Amino acid sequence: MRRLHPFEPRPELGGIELKGEASWRGGVLQVRFVLLSPGESLSWPALTLPPARLDGLWQSTCLEAFIAAEGEAPYWEVNLAPNGNWNVYALSGYRENLQPVGEMTSLPYSLRRSEGIVELQFQLDLNRWIPTDERVEVSLTAVLEDLHHGLSYWAWKHSGDEPDFHLRGSFQPLHPEGSERGGA
Repeated sequence: MRRLHPFEPRPELGGIELKGEASWRGGVLQVRFVLLSPGESLSWPALTLPPARLDGLWQSTCLEAFIAAEGEAPYWEVNLAPNGNWNVYALSGYRENLQPVGEMTSLPYSLRRSEGIVELQFQLDLNRWIPTDERVEVSLTAVLEDLHHGLSYWAWKHSGDEPDFHLRGSFQPLHPEGSERGGA
């Protein structure tokens, strides 16, 4: 697992640890996040059953993945809140034509929450969008809401002058065998 880093290191973020991993096997992307947050400062959405497909999840604590075929302009954005609410969007290029992926009616995931720890995993079948022999590029990101200090933006890699998870310079290659490569 690789650490995600806040865009701006701030003292109140010092006790938070966020890690993520992704693998690409047989046209299926598997993503896992582990978030450790001591104390009660992070905003956790209330559990909802069943989880719902919602817009605007990034306005509070939300774990995300951005996915693209290597060298191609279109990409997808997955949002998953720590209460199971989710959405998957398709974009035709950098921040262009954001549309929910209509044929998706659910996002297979597992969620384990205990005091100060959230482990969240999901898988996404990309066969209809990306051929299984192509390499994909992925960026694992998160928005964390602190009850006293507002939002912070976390990613494997930040490549802009301000937080912008859509920048392709932040995406990391995943190889079909499933191992992620690139800097930690």
